[in-house]
Amino acid sequence: MPHAAAGGVGRVAPSDAASAVAEQDPLVLAAAVVGLLAVLVALWWGIRRFRRTPGEQFVRQLADHEEISVLMHPNPDPDAMASALAVAEFADEIGVDSSLQYPGQIRHQENRAFETVLNLDFDQVDTASDLTSENVVLVDHNEPRGFTGAERVDPVAVVDHHPGDGTGSAFTDVRPDHGSCASILAEYFEQQGWDPVSPEEEDALGTNGDAQRVLGSETATGLLYGIQSDTKHLTKGCSEAEFAASAYLYDGIDEDSLDRIANPQVDAEVLDVKARAINERVVRNAFAVADVGEVSNVDAIPQAADELTRLEGVTAVVVMGQKGDTLHLSGRSRDDRVHMGKALRAVVEEIPMANAGGHARMGGGQLSVEHMEGLGPGDGMDRQDFVDRLFDAMTGDI
Repeated sequence: MPHAAAGGVGRVAPSDAASAVAEQDPLVLAAAVVGLLAVLVALWWGIRRFRRTPGEQFVRQLADHEEISVLMHPNPDPDAMASALAVAEFADEIGVDSSLQYPGQIRHQENRAFETVLNLDFDQVDTASDLTSENVVLVDHNEPRGFTGAERVDPVAVVDHHPGDGTGSAFTDVRPDHGSCASILAEYFEQQGWDPVSPEEEDALGTNGDAQRVLGSETATGLLYGIQSDTKHLTKGCSEAEFAASAYLYDGIDEDSLDRIANPQVDAEVLDVKARAINERVVRNAFAVADVGEVSNVDAIPQAADELTRLEGVTAVVVMGQKGDTLHLSGRSRDDRVHMGKALRAVVEEIPMANAGGHARMGGGQLSVEHMEGLGPGDGMDRQDFVDRLFDAMTGDI
């Protein structure tokens, strides 16, 4: 019998207490042990899940579906197309069917060359019912837009580098500090041990490549050009990620394909619109605005804006052109005083049904000419008033 401690009551040793409980009811002790193991397993699983890379998390979410629709933004550019191609590569490896889809048109000569040279198979959508799957993955934008019923689409995953509030129901990776979406997808491949190989190595591997994760030359070349196109060939809007991704992709590049994409023939209208932008430009202080009038190829407008930024002494430009009843805006800024996305948003803020936005260095927008001139609420404004408003926005007066 245990002795009582001086000045206190008797105490039973913990080991004796556990033995006593076990002798009285072994099931209680067994349940306690099982409970402890469950806690340890849950803790281990939580730590392991927390340590998964974004790329691993993304692929695990894809694996939950039999089919996905990879949706690009309207009138997709090489960054969007390359990102979609990368998602399809992941989906194919895990046996998930994928469709690469987009609203709008692919008209810019660089974009058409990208699609043709890499022999890509994209599907155009006009309404939400055209989507091949309700499991939608957004790349290079974070909110569905540009087609009827877009507001009803709830994406399961979003991978993007543009600012915005859009999210995926199961996975979201939005990095506004990155210069391209393609660099994020390249990081996913590298995190999971994919090995970029040249066209020659890819042909030599043949079926033997199934044993390893090989990143084919088509995808590697597409991702590199996606990075280049969104960063002016690694000279504007870059982060460290773009350089790291380019170095990783280098061994898998098809130089001939890269050259054909980068140097396509130029549509005659593009040259004509550039000429109009130069001839019709209005310059006030360090800012320029050009109205190029009617266009059939709206992709010529941002190319004209790029051309105007080369003018000596001009630090911010906006080019506008009309197709049908829609006025299209494209802006560029090399001026730290002008956040182009915010400036364009301020210009159209009071015009019904108009939308505009973008980055500090680059922005765009669309609005109805009828609404600008007074259809619906608001007093409206004519073309010259609108030009004045553009200058006011760039100078910070609105």
